[in-house]
Amino acid sequence: MRKPWFAQKRFGYGAGLPISWEGWAVLGGYFVLMLTAALVLEYAPSPYRFLVIIPMALATIAVIWVAKTRTRGGWRWRWGSED
Repeated sequence: MRKPWFAQKRFGYGAGLPISWEGWAVLGGYFVLMLTAALVLEYAPSPYRFLVIIPMALATIAVIWVAKTRTRGGWRWRWGSED
């Protein structure tokens, strides 16, 4: 099995915080990309805003996929008493 980049959540469904430098790099890169895209979106003319929104949506899908495939223990509902 590959080395996990994210910890599982103790309660609920999904991934928790990063537990390796690769996870932090993914999260940091996503944050910088979203911040940059938001600033560009602020000044982009109205007809061209979709050129910024589409990459934002694709980056979000990519980060969710990476987190899902690299979470220790996988994604499943947790109640906090196990794992």
